Amino acid sequence: MDEHSPRAEPVVEVIAPDGSQEQVAVTQFPFNIGRGGEGDNALQLSDGRVSRRCAAIVADGSGYRLDDRGNRYGLFVNGEKVRQKALRDGDVITFGIDDSYRIVFHAAPSGASPAPQESMANLLTRIGTLSDFTGTASSGGLSKLNLLLEATSLLHSQLPLESVLGTMLDHAISVTHADRGLLIEPDAAGTLRVRLARGNKGESLPPETLNPSQTAIHQAIDRQSSVITEDLNLAGLDLKAAESIVVQGLRAVVAIPLYASSRSTADTGAEHERGQLLGVIYLDSRHIAAFSALDRQILDALGAQAASIMDNARLVERERERQRLEQELSIARTIQQALLPHGLNDLPHLAVTGLHFPCHEVGGDYFDVVPVSEDRTAILIADVSGKGLGAALLTTMLQGALSGMTMGADPVKVFNHINRFLCRHAEVGRYATMFIGLLGRDGMLEYIKAGHPSPLLLRQGKVSELYTEGSFPVGLIPEAEYTSARLQLEPEDTLVLFSDGVTEAENPLHELFEVSGLSEVLAGRSGASVEELQQAILDAVRDFTKGAPQSDDLTLLVVRYRKPA
Repeated sequence: MDEHSPRAEPVVEVIAPDGSQEQVAVTQFPFNIGRGGEGDNALQLSDGRVSRRCAAIVADGSGYRLDDRGNRYGLFVNGEKVRQKALRDGDVITFGIDDSYRIVFHAAPSGASPAPQESMANLLTRIGTLSDFTGTASSGGLSKLNLLLEATSLLHSQLPLESVLGTMLDHAISVTHADRGLLIEPDAAGTLRVRLARGNKGESLPPETLNPSQTAIHQAIDRQSSVITEDLNLAGLDLKAAESIVVQGLRAVVAIPLYASSRSTADTGAEHERGQLLGVIYLDSRHIAAFSALDRQILDALGAQAASIMDNARLVERERERQRLEQELSIARTIQQALLPHGLNDLPHLAVTGLHFPCHEVGGDYFDVVPVSEDRTAILIADVSGKGLGAALLTTMLQGALSGMTMGADPVKVFNHINRFLCRHAEVGRYATMFIGLLGRDGMLEYIKAGHPSPLLLRQGKVSELYTEGSFPVGLIPEAEYTSARLQLEPEDTLVLFSDGVTEAENPLHELFEVSGLSEVLAGRSGASVEELQQAILDAVRDFTKGAPQSDDLTLLVVRYRKPA
């Protein structure tokens, strides 16, 4: 081991696709992970989809780091794709593949809460000092310890989650001799609700009939530690006088808060803090209880293991949801890209080129070049408000509506219809800026504008805007009426249609590229081809932003009128 590596020896919990689990000590660095036994893999994974060497755990002085060594589907920590990531206790490592291995990293930094397995190990080492085991071991103490051992084995079982948690709750009832036990967890809104309820004979209880002590539960959560009361008559006034306790005649109450794995918090100045609240184990009885030191430690260990089970289940569910959403976004992107024009072909009177770069998986921009008759071709661009999947869905709807023009529909009527349709369905909450031009072989351009930035006209090296007056986007004003305008183009005139992803591109100083920046790129370039103009614009935007992240979809369409022979 490197002389600067941490002293504590970490462990990885390897969860195979079939649900089986094993613990592997990280005893060498780098700790290489990959498929099969080729090379120097310390952890060998039997999955043909994983790369031969896909990852490595490295000791970097203050802790541990995970490095991506070239896994074909990427490397993920807690659902986030990484190239290099500092590892913390409880981090879940996956390989971008559904139903493959999951690796849970366990480290024991100073001051951190011990993992469930460590809690039990510490309990066993201290067992000689506990009152139940002085001299000869009592059968009651041994039976309770056996419950803990059985509970530990549940961590490695393949039983359904509800069955595992139910058995864990039964063990807690047996240790405390409680009348009933509840597993309470917060819902999506943070409201605590009963998930499981059991009686002292292992029977399930209907959650709606139960009334646990909210005072004891909130005391445990506020203190972030267990509330264990053997005789409520001797408890504090707030707990003893609680309405639910008085009405039900309760004499003993236990509330154990369950938290996700702790995380380092160097940015807040604290060394460690609790993870997310997962739930509360609650037990009560109408009889006075007597808890030995062993009982209390077993309860703590059971609580830690229940938290580990719930935390792992939460991480697994989050990873599955991430993979499902990623797959759906990938499908949506494929569909959207397929609907965009590809390999635009020059027409006898037009030279055209265009491109679309979404800032997310899917975008809200759209462009097309469509012949609508033997003599006229439609050029159009649209930009739906917002980004992501919602904008992409409305973009697809607009494509379908605008395609009606290829069958001879009047463009003005199409625009007015789309506007009224979107306004009638105001709950959609989206609008779109659009521009469409119908360019004839004779150079006559008939165009309709709907809130979209004016295309730029490059004529004999000079740049001007097609129009300067404003208009309403479709889907915003129900009373808006759209009309067309006309302009006669000359041979070699070039139109540049763009979305605000071009003119509103920002540099690191939050300055905008603006229409003036685009005009400067085009000025004096009449002799350049449409492809050269497009590339010049992209290069100028890239140079201007200096690596700043793209904040909006970027779409370009460059069209040059050529008088047909």
